[in-house]
Parts: sequence; C-alpha cells; structure tokens
Amino acid sequence: MKARDFDQKFDANDDDIINDIDLTSVKRVNQQQKRVNVDFPVWMIDSLDKEASRLGVTRQSIIKVWLAERLEHQINH
Repeated sequence: MKARDFDQKFDANDDDIINDIDLTSVKRVNQQQKRVNVDFPVWMIDSLDKEASRLGVTRQSIIKVWLAERLEHQINH
C-alpha cells in the first residue's frame, strides 16, 4: 500500500488500518528499560504501598508515574 493510500485510510478513521501495519519490528522511541536501585526509608515505602493500594496499582507503577510527572513539570517550567 502506498503512503498516500494509507494516509487517506487513516484520515477516514478506518478502524482496519492496524491490519495494514507490520508490528513485528516496531520500537517505541526512548522507551528502553534500564534497571536502577534506589534505597528509600521504611516510612516512604509504607506510604508508597498505601497509596499504590488505594489506586490499585503497583509500587513500581506509582513511582514511575510520579517521577514522570515531576520530570515533565521541571522540563516545562
């Protein structure tokens, strides 16, 4: 399929465009993972766990979201 045809199909909000994309080699830019170790005081871990439980997410998820929000705020101000 030519790019022009794909663009027209996309612009027409055709739900079937996913079938026209080869997803086997897709890579998300800047999404590579790198493991880091961070030591937190026990009171902080307890607070993180309570908030994560309240939101129904994991401790790791809440840490990632909060760090991303803070970094985005720093970049935009």
